[in-house]
Amino acid sequence: MSTQRFPLRLGVLAIAVALAACSTTAPYQAPTVEIPAHYAGQSNPDASNTAWRVASPADAAPRGAWWTVFGDAELNSLETRIDVSNQSVRKALANLAEARATTDYQRAGFLPTMTAGVAQDRYRTSANKQGSSLAGKTIPDYSMGVTATWEPDVFGRIRDEVTSANATAQASAADLEAVRLSMSAQLAVDYFSLRSLDAQKQLLDDSVRAYTRALAIVQDQLRNGAIDASAVAQAQTQLDSTRTQARDIDVSRAQLQHAIATLIGEPASIFSLPPVQNAQGAMAGFELPVIPAGLPSQLIERRPDIAAAERRVAAANAQIGAAHAAFFPNLVLSATAGLESSMFAPWLSAPSLFWSLGPQLVGTIFDGGKRSATLHAASAHYDGTVADYRQTVLTAFEQVENNLSALQALADESTTQQHAAQAAQQALQLTTNRFNAGAVSYLDVVTSQTIALTNQRDAVVIEGRRMTACVRLIEALGGTWNGNAS
Repeated sequence: MSTQRFPLRLGVLAIAVALAACSTTAPYQAPTVEIPAHYAGQSNPDASNTAWRVASPADAAPRGAWWTVFGDAELNSLETRIDVSNQSVRKALANLAEARATTDYQRAGFLPTMTAGVAQDRYRTSANKQGSSLAGKTIPDYSMGVTATWEPDVFGRIRDEVTSANATAQASAADLEAVRLSMSAQLAVDYFSLRSLDAQKQLLDDSVRAYTRALAIVQDQLRNGAIDASAVAQAQTQLDSTRTQARDIDVSRAQLQHAIATLIGEPASIFSLPPVQNAQGAMAGFELPVIPAGLPSQLIERRPDIAAAERRVAAANAQIGAAHAAFFPNLVLSATAGLESSMFAPWLSAPSLFWSLGPQLVGTIFDGGKRSATLHAASAHYDGTVADYRQTVLTAFEQVENNLSALQALADESTTQQHAAQAAQQALQLTTNRFNAGAVSYLDVVTSQTIALTNQRDAVVIEGRRMTACVRLIEALGGTWNGNAS
């Protein structure tokens, strides 16, 4: 290399390194969304809430064992198996590992690429080749060389690719938290639905036993001539109908049990969740936790699905920069060195050394509009991710409002339904006493029994719906519960 050309090449290298910090990506800003001052369904929006752990942002924080606020040991045990065995969580973990590997792959573009090889060839030059001393000769060739190439990130293409891949990996991490939250919430919903069915089944079983005794009584009365056969028919109808309802509960319970087995990663055939003792009393005495909703702005910080959507906007923004960089030439610095000889013996001697060093600047002059189309596609994809982000935020507010409203309405329903169930039970007792005294027909007893059982089941159903709404509200708020989150 001449002394005149060396400073030139050194200058090219210095300029390339200096320009490596350049980027064609527009500065990223998270999309703006309209955030209300408070939730419409919040009973006291001006109250100070400190029960929720607040961070900025908090989507990467552990969700915490939020389900422990319900104080159910069986539920706690089931929830701990979600992370270990749930296949949706495992897939999300695999997606996260893949996204992180993609980031590492893109980051490797900042470094040179080196290759090495050893080759042994034999070649013969045509004897008709004029002016060549090797014409008609067969020549062996032994070579060993190392080649290094490096593409300085002059216009920020590699940096934009790394930024996009890193944002995508962060979105995958948020997706993992969203899947964990969704699976744990669904498990809690299925579990409480199953316990609600247990309580209803206990009511029906108790009613079947009571109706069986009542049928025996009216059959005795029929044999004694105290009543006619219609009372026995009514009692038999009531008993059979209640047995049918109890059997239908068994079918629904089995389906929920199978769903829970799938959530914790077990075959439905080998999983069993026995009914709890005194399920009816447990449902009636169950106290729902008080859930502070916090501020709407905190929802943007806590929800992992919102964080994932925002990170995908950032990734799309970086892809626009990468598409812009394609309009500029690529600078490639390459160096090759090695040994080559026509005989193996002098292969390692100094005369066998060969080398080359030089930069290469390559740019596309015409591609039929491919780069423009890629840039337009990247811009359109960015607009789509912005719309997805804003839709995710709107859906989050909708879910919070729905469950806040549901909890408030169901609390009132629960109070009035409990009163209705108590009144129906008292009416049944009075009607039964009047029947025993001969003042009313057995049809009145059957009617009172039906009303009492229906109101008791409705009360249990409402309690189950309240627990479901409570779980869904915790999920909609991001899943972090300060009292039990680690």
